[in-house]
Amino acid sequence: MAEHLPDGESRNLRILAERIRSRRTTNLFLKQKVSKQLVRDAIELARWAPNHHLTEPWHFYLLGDKMKAASVELIRTIVTENKTAELAEHKAKSAAAVPGWLLVTCTRSDDELREREDYASCCCAVQNLLLYLSEAGVASKWTTGPITRDQRFFDLLGIDSEQEFVVGMFWYGYPKILPTQSRKDVSEIVTETD
Repeated sequence: MAEHLPDGESRNLRILAERIRSRRTTNLFLKQKVSKQLVRDAIELARWAPNHHLTEPWHFYLLGDKMKAASVELIRTIVTENKTAELAEHKAKSAAAVPGWLLVTCTRSDDELREREDYASCCCAVQNLLLYLSEAGVASKWTTGPITRDQRFFDLLGIDSEQEFVVGMFWYGYPKILPTQSRKDVSEIVTETD
């Protein structure tokens, strides 16, 4: 446990703050594969996210090479159906270059409030996962592109879309480059009340 100092002045908090600020979405990855054990370790930490009534509503699908190849072809098909063959080829080529694919789903609920709470829990789990991977030098992209809403994708993975919905597809790998970003000043997003 970290030593407690006033106003967040500890080495551990500074390191954590830097990790949170430095995590970035990237689109360009090296061809080097990420260890499955590292991803499994990240999933183990993801599951410690807060979740109301301990529903643990998440499920993680770690796609292997055959499933990634089938998914790339489905991306090509979906984009061809809705856009152009040229764009479909570009999207398929980009997707095929991504070394790691992880799909995260959330359990559906008949209770709208519970489903919203469960989705929020899944998003917290994803943040845990992405921060852990980032600390290991692995970058990612959270995508909710058309494939994640297409029934053919659910069928391909054997997912019952009546029982689960997609939180996101996470493409990951060692980055070629990490973009820089900035955020609004805290004063622009905080309202203090009495």
